[in-house]
Amino acid sequence: MVRKAEEILKELKACTWRELETRGKFTKNDKLSFISDDMLILGCDIGSETHYGISVVQVNPYAVKQTKELEDNSQLKDDRKDPKLIANLVKDGNYGMPYLPEGLYADLRRLSTFRDQLTEDRIRNVNRLHREMKIYFPEYMDAFGKVDGAFTLEVLKKAPFPKDISELGTEGLKNIWHEAKLRGRGYSRAGGIVRYAGESVGLTDGADAGKAAVKWFAEGIAELDHQLEETESILHQRCREIPYAENILEIAGVGETILSGIIAEMGDIDRFDDVKEIQKLSGLGLVACSSGKHKGETKISHRGRKRLRYWLFQAAKSVVSHAGEFKEVHGYYTTRSQNPLKKMQSLIVIACKLLRIIYTILKTGTTMIRKRC
Repeated sequence: MVRKAEEILKELKACTWRELETRGKFTKNDKLSFISDDMLILGCDIGSETHYGISVVQVNPYAVKQTKELEDNSQLKDDRKDPKLIANLVKDGNYGMPYLPEGLYADLRRLSTFRDQLTEDRIRNVNRLHREMKIYFPEYMDAFGKVDGAFTLEVLKKAPFPKDISELGTEGLKNIWHEAKLRGRGYSRAGGIVRYAGESVGLTDGADAGKAAVKWFAEGIAELDHQLEETESILHQRCREIPYAENILEIAGVGETILSGIIAEMGDIDRFDDVKEIQKLSGLGLVACSSGKHKGETKISHRGRKRLRYWLFQAAKSVVSHAGEFKEVHGYYTTRSQNPLKKMQSLIVIACKLLRIIYTILKTGTTMIRKRC
């Protein structure tokens, strides 16, 4: 095979389509030299109405990386070798079937992804806003307290920098908040904001451009807050359409936000035969590396859907804070005399326990939660 490949390479005038190109054109002889008798030619017609489907499977990239030395006892891994490794893995049944959520679960997955994207955009705008304010109004945190709060954003839209705030005065700030129909204790900070503005040591050069940027960021944050509110409202409403979701929401500390995140990442519960499958999917499965007299430390795999692992961990922290039963379990794990767990380890264990409870409720519809989980 190697000798045959070498002979073919000697006869070829070009190995890639780019090498065949001459002044933007392809000569017929060069194109013919590209074709050999041992070459497999595959034609693909993109249809407009009628399509003939093919079976698509997934191979874990980590599995390809781990098996690269089984092929030729070499650490080499390139684009020529990878397809053969992938084909061998599929041949041996080491592949996964892609899961595409349908119906309600597809909506939850998309809404949850959209919520995450909006949250990331909001954080990005807040960080940019912090940068501008540190340049022109370094005392802004002491003055406003919270840069992305409703009272602060209304001021930043119209008078973000010390000179503008000083010109408005206390009553001017209160008028801005009154026109925005804001209510609360924010009015009491008006005098302090004006005082900090009068003593500010921020830069003044380039303030006009900085003021425009702050206005854009403040308006962007306000708009993203509105979009997040609408998205979460729809997400919470769709979450309650899941069978037995109301039973899960009876657990103190588990609300629509957390539950919708878990179900959006997990998908239809009927596709799982055992809760350990979901635990493995989330990357919370326990693994240890032991050999002979060496006993490795047991830890979670961290392989799987990281967003599912994130929401389960958030659920664990929430139930420990709000549910007495889970708080008691957390205290036991961290203070027991034999093999006490660290707080993070205890939260991981509680996340797995909570996953088993959610799985049981979604499968059976039970409403009974025992005190000792």
